[in-house]
Amino acid sequence: MTDGKFLRLTPELYDYLVAHCSNHDPLLAELADETARRMGGTAMMQISPEQGTLMTILARAIGAHHAVEVGTFTGYSAICVARALPDDGTLLCCDVSDEWTSVARQYWEKAGLSRKITLKLGPALETLHALPANEMFDFGFIDADKGNQSAYYEEILKRLRSNGLIMIDNVLWNGEVLNRRNRTADTRSIRELNDFLPNDNRVDAVMLPIADGITICRKK
Repeated sequence: MTDGKFLRLTPELYDYLVAHCSNHDPLLAELADETARRMGGTAMMQISPEQGTLMTILARAIGAHHAVEVGTFTGYSAICVARALPDDGTLLCCDVSDEWTSVARQYWEKAGLSRKITLKLGPALETLHALPANEMFDFGFIDADKGNQSAYYEEILKRLRSNGLIMIDNVLWNGEVLNRRNRTADTRSIRELNDFLPNDNRVDAVMLPIADGITICRKK
């Protein structure tokens, strides 16, 4: 039974939720503001504050040393993950936009995290394919073009240690996953991976209604 086991958030309740998390970081707030000013409507691609806090908590909780993200944008999520890593930790960031990631590089420097982060510009699948096949990551985040997200998942999973985590963003797609009239390529790709993950016996998976929906997968 699911009746009564969830709560519909009003804008006021959402503001209350955000206010009662550890989201109050001046540098991240500055980055969010600059992203909004410079990117206009594209700024909606940035993760939400509570999502970033969750990423930091999870990466720290599993003792992550090496992480990868596909889709860096202006660097908010990278800061959240890199801060959770130890001094000798590494984060590989994959993106295609020099414009967006130029903002990210600026804020990584401000945060004192540049030494932990390697940015690879170019198609992420090419970057991932070029990596050694042996396991090398503790934590992965996928927030990029939806048509390739199943391929990103497979490439990261094969390089993820046991008990490592992969987080996948936008799994609810603003509710469009339920709109069967929406047959766009992106929506179909999201539905296909959403349907696949609960039956993938290599992982345990949970979908959470945070921001635009996040699925967290633990490699067995």
